[in-house]
Amino acid sequence: MQLENVHYKVPSDSGYLSILNGGDLYVHSGEKLAIIGRSGSGKSTLLAIMAGLELPTSGNINLFGNRLMALGSDARAKLRAKQVGFIFQDFQLMPSMSALENVLMPLELFQVDNAYELALAALDKVGLSQRLKHLPAQLSGGEQQRVAIARAFVTKPKILFADEPTGNLDETTATQIQQLLFALNEELNTTLILVTHDLEFANKCERILHLVHGKLVE
Repeated sequence: MQLENVHYKVPSDSGYLSILNGGDLYVHSGEKLAIIGRSGSGKSTLLAIMAGLELPTSGNINLFGNRLMALGSDARAKLRAKQVGFIFQDFQLMPSMSALENVLMPLELFQVDNAYELALAALDKVGLSQRLKHLPAQLSGGEQQRVAIARAFVTKPKILFADEPTGNLDETTATQIQQLLFALNEELNTTLILVTHDLEFANKCERILHLVHGKLVE
């Protein structure tokens, strides 16, 4: 994927607040890239723009050969459907659904064959084959993130965006989740774009970029 001179501004009391100031970036297929920066620097906003969840004020994002600025919201959603995975700091599981149902959801949404078997296999890979029927509230934070990882990888996405995936976890659990995330990423050769404030976590990636004053710096 590629970012070309991306700017993003939001209204404020004093006019407009610049979040991104001309970001340029090329991410190679299969690359593991970490983006770090202070709290409030715009890392999560950048991730949303890279995935086409938000559009920049100006500039362009090229994702899988598509210029996102030229696509409507439905077209961008279809582009993401089977090719993009997401992992978030707060897990974003459906609270009324079991672990298995949460992983089944994207498969059933897009009518994937053998959805049930694929979901079972994904949960087994993250070590939760004994917790299939548990609701998120009945799982620990680490277990909830394992469900989220299984859901993200079950469609075998070409690119995975991870926004502070260990930010709500204790150190031991965070390390386990990091190991799992990288192991699955290697297995599927998925491009990984990771936002984190944890420099040790970021150093496990092939490349680190700092978001400073709205610009990406090597």
